[in-house]
Amino acid sequence: MADQIAITRTVTVAAGVFAPGHLGELTRLVPFEMVDDVLSSTRRTQSRVRLLPARVVVYLLLAGCLFAELGYQQVWRKLTSGLAGLPLVSPTGSALRQARQRLGPQPVQALFELLRGPAATSATQVRWRGLLVAAIDGTLLTVADSPANTDRYRKQRGNHGGSGYPQLRLSALLSCGTRSLIDAVFDPAAVGELDQARHLARSLRPGMLLLADRNYAAADLITTLAATGAHLLIRCKNGRKLPNLRRYRDGSFSSLIGGLPIRVIDAQISITTTAGTHTGDYRLLTTLLNPATHPAAELVRLYHQRWEIETAYLELKSSILAGRVLRARTPDGIQQEVYALLSVYQLLRTAMVDATDSRPGIDPDRASFTTALDTARNQVVQAAGVITDTVIDLVGVIGTHVLNHLLPDRRIRVKSRMIKRSNSKYQARGP
Repeated sequence: MADQIAITRTVTVAAGVFAPGHLGELTRLVPFEMVDDVLSSTRRTQSRVRLLPARVVVYLLLAGCLFAELGYQQVWRKLTSGLAGLPLVSPTGSALRQARQRLGPQPVQALFELLRGPAATSATQVRWRGLLVAAIDGTLLTVADSPANTDRYRKQRGNHGGSGYPQLRLSALLSCGTRSLIDAVFDPAAVGELDQARHLARSLRPGMLLLADRNYAAADLITTLAATGAHLLIRCKNGRKLPNLRRYRDGSFSSLIGGLPIRVIDAQISITTTAGTHTGDYRLLTTLLNPATHPAAELVRLYHQRWEIETAYLELKSSILAGRVLRARTPDGIQQEVYALLSVYQLLRTAMVDATDSRPGIDPDRASFTTALDTARNQVVQAAGVITDTVIDLVGVIGTHVLNHLLPDRRIRVKSRMIKRSNSKYQARGP
């Protein structure tokens, strides 16, 4: 990325002027040329001048993720609120819907494919003994309850009532330390996390260390993931019977799973708070077989970083979406919206890493996601950067705000797993 990137240009449309440059940092991180390339590669560049050109619609979708509580007409008004005095168009809700339908999900998916990947950083926290630390996990997103959506995304039953809305399952491969998305995939909730993990294996490489919870300890999946050349550190059930082939001095022992040599680490982890001391048993499986170069105690401490993917899902579902249902009422619209959501998350994370990297020694964990999100929203509303020839440096406005509002050093997570919200009132099997 160049040290300085001009972020303002004007797109002429049929009834006036719209300047997606006033998206500020988003057009620094997603320049017009990138959007034009994905439109060209997916053959979605408009064949004639329209009220809402394809390029504008892409930026509208990205801005829509910054204002998840608003409809697209209201998002449009946010986009144009700082451009008083210019001859602006006022598209109807129908015009905005048709523009999104013409665009389709392919350009936004192609954009995410360009943006995804571990954020470039000099921070040492993203690597452990030369290995890039990554985590994998899945979560559920709620989609609008429309006939088109329920044909693809079914409602889920559960012992405690399930959900009143259709749901999709999102699985992500995350770079720990920066919490940037290496890859992501989503399907109807009927598709399991293990199937999605096999798909995400395409992005695993030698030189990576993958952290995963007990759900991913299936023998065939471990074999598939290890075949990529990446190393694994996966928790399994404490009672799982594994052959003890050799005991090492650090307490770990060598074993086999599906013919794959592994090392098993048993640990007791105690946490002391004002409420007392709680001790839990952990059994970890790893393909790092040498206890001299990869000590068991260090691997036990490292496994705690798996929780970074949980905080990433918190930022997606709580900070950005605020627990809301996705807007789109068709499967194509859902694809479009989720890829835009993932792209915006990645853009904000990139801006945050750029900021912390500008001050050597700052842990990326100290960057506040809510500060970055709030600053991006303000830039849109204030039409930041719309003046011709405005140039923003590499850190940018979002980065400056992040550096001015750094979080304290991250505390260790001690909260036990619990239900974050009450069960849906739409009980699938009665009260």
